[in-house]
Amino acid sequence: MRVLFWSYGARGEVEPLVALAVRLREDGVEVRMCAPPDYAARLAEVGVPHVVVGKPVLEGAGALGGPPESPEAAVAGIAEQFEKIPAAAEGCDAVVASGLLSGAIGVRSVAEKLGIPYFYAVPSPVLLPSPEHRAMYNQGADGMFGEALNGLRAGIGLPPVKSLYDFSCTDQPWLIADPLLAPRPPGLDVVQTGAWLLSDERPLSRELEAFLAAGPPPVYVGFGSSPAPANIAKVAVEAIRAQGRRVILSHGWAGLDLPDGAADCLAVDEVNLQVLFGRVAAAVHHGGVGTTHVAARAGVPQVVVPQIADHPHFAAKVAELGIGVAHDGPEPTVESLSAALATALAPETRERATAVAATIGADGTTVAAGLLREAVGSA
Repeated sequence: MRVLFWSYGARGEVEPLVALAVRLREDGVEVRMCAPPDYAARLAEVGVPHVVVGKPVLEGAGALGGPPESPEAAVAGIAEQFEKIPAAAEGCDAVVASGLLSGAIGVRSVAEKLGIPYFYAVPSPVLLPSPEHRAMYNQGADGMFGEALNGLRAGIGLPPVKSLYDFSCTDQPWLIADPLLAPRPPGLDVVQTGAWLLSDERPLSRELEAFLAAGPPPVYVGFGSSPAPANIAKVAVEAIRAQGRRVILSHGWAGLDLPDGAADCLAVDEVNLQVLFGRVAAAVHHGGVGTTHVAARAGVPQVVVPQIADHPHFAAKVAELGIGVAHDGPEPTVESLSAALATALAPETRERATAVAATIGADGTTVAAGLLREAVGSA
């Protein structure tokens, strides 16, 4: 069996596909992934062949919470799928997509032309509109992309389509998140596979190991591929110091850096969070789907400072489960973050986080692999 993966988006949309690709490869399945150049190093690291499709995500302000891409850029993105996906999909038995709608509609069109089963994976329930809002999503997508897409479809002998939101995500999308953290929305026909998580075997750097060994467990601060609040590094360091704790600050896509060179703080680049979260006192983060899942599985208390998209959902779920605190609003002060940390660092929060960690599933890729084999066998 040969499977093509496609995604354009932030880490939370790409990384789950990486996890499933690696899982399938372990079973002898041939895999390849179409993704922006931002992910070249990550895909090389896990040995998944990479077909570069799309401009760098970091070049687009929309990827970091700024203005969305222009209609012209979106149309160009659709056309790129028609140009590059046919060769990438040659000989494939299935296509699994996630991320940007304007790209996914092109990918599904090519899969349709080639007669390949197509599946769309959604990492968060917030990305699935309720039945009463679905018509609005379809109308907006048709107005923005319908003419361009159908012109390209006509060029390869395909009939026109409408309701492009439904077309991109299919009649039965896969929700690739843990049911406890991201329950399936009521009234929607969704297959919930569980989270697609790849076991991370990378060691921590010597510098980070030395920092961890030099004192009590620090507090991690990071906003991943999300935008970050103004002055968050300074605010977070002051708030964490107010709780008598040391700091590990992740630079992330926002380029955060420490406000001073004191020995109680360390700044890091990309790091194995699965290992690190098991060794810190708490994690302050944006509430991205991947970071929230990793933190929940590690049993580390969380302070979620939501910024965009589905972050408020995961902040609320963390608070509801009692495994951390949802900060009120995206711009913390020293006082508000210190108060949130006081709750997160309380023994009862740690106890609850440890208990919930044992209930977070780790078999989502196994479920998805079975669904793909069943679909390919019946295609």
